[in-house]
Amino acid sequence: MAQCLAGMAWAGKIFVFIDGIKVPMAHKQRFDGSALSLISQQFLGLGEAFIWRWEREARARILGADALKRQSLISTFPALLVHLAQILTPSPLLAANGIETIASAHGAERARTTQFGPDQIAQEYQILSETISVVADGHIALIRRDWAIIDRSINLAMRQALRAFAFTQEDLRRKLAASISHDMRTPLAVVINGAQLAQRSVDAELTKRLAGKIASDADRLKEMLAELLDALTFTHGAKLALELSTFDIADLVKEICVEYQQMNATCVRTCSEAVQGTWCRKSMRRALENLVNNAVKYGDGGAVEIVAARRDERLLLSVHNAGAPIPPEQQGRIFEYFTRDVAAAASIGWGLGLPFVKRVAESHGGAVMVDSSAANGTTFLLEIPVDCRPYVQATTG
Repeated sequence: MAQCLAGMAWAGKIFVFIDGIKVPMAHKQRFDGSALSLISQQFLGLGEAFIWRWEREARARILGADALKRQSLISTFPALLVHLAQILTPSPLLAANGIETIASAHGAERARTTQFGPDQIAQEYQILSETISVVADGHIALIRRDWAIIDRSINLAMRQALRAFAFTQEDLRRKLAASISHDMRTPLAVVINGAQLAQRSVDAELTKRLAGKIASDADRLKEMLAELLDALTFTHGAKLALELSTFDIADLVKEICVEYQQMNATCVRTCSEAVQGTWCRKSMRRALENLVNNAVKYGDGGAVEIVAARRDERLLLSVHNAGAPIPPEQQGRIFEYFTRDVAAAASIGWGLGLPFVKRVAESHGGAVMVDSSAANGTTFLLEIPVDCRPYVQATTG
């Protein structure tokens, strides 16, 4: 078996390598072998064997583990093994309490990026305990005190990981629910506006068209309510489920422009070419509505322009307004949940739309960017593949 452990100093910090993964040591003494006891050094020397066996057992026994890439599955376990090795040395310096931080990172990561549940996380730590027992047998002379330290540390790590998992999952649930509730305002506004126009109309044909539009957006609200219930009860990571279909983005852009004209909002116009592609129409619509809502809200009453174009195999979809620019230091934060320009504190909403736009772009295999200046106004750009099927797992064909 290849040598898995090396020590090095880098910018005042000490690292070890376990199975090719660089892990920081918890103390800042020079790594020359003198800081750790013989037992600790022997434990670190088995790092690759621990990881190799743990990964094999985890993929075989944990539901969903075999679908994860190696780096994602191994996660924080190399760092945990380094911590266990260090606390086997009877020294207050080496017994730094880093296990809770390591385990918290592991639990939060599992909630955000996998479909693991509490049972799978508990299994991970149980398999780790078994792995250490099997691999160490005959290689390290662990005494009763050593096993007590290892068992106590693994149990502490498991409890902390489960707490972090539950906290992160609840946080994701709240954000998803808040985002969907936020987006329900657009179809609700169409319904209210259409009903008001229908009440004043004496034109039977116009009233019929308005009734059709009200029914259509009422159906959208019904779908969003179902999504809201799903968000309140979800147990998986914050992955966006996509229902893929093939359509022309120009048709969707035109529909949205017509809606805003009916609501007597700021002039929303388009200069879009026909681009046929395979995307999730429902999520693309919500993303575009969020961008237009922001452009109208912060556009100082000026026109909002939507442009769709194809460049090679990518769709470029932009929304532009000429309002006050977004400060450069805030442009990187506006795609995170619950961040918003302080100057706009009196406005409705808490920055829930833009994080959803980011999720839509990334779920389609693309990205969202912003360019904002006093001279050129503000432009949000969605860049996604024309055919996103290679990048996503659709819920329907």
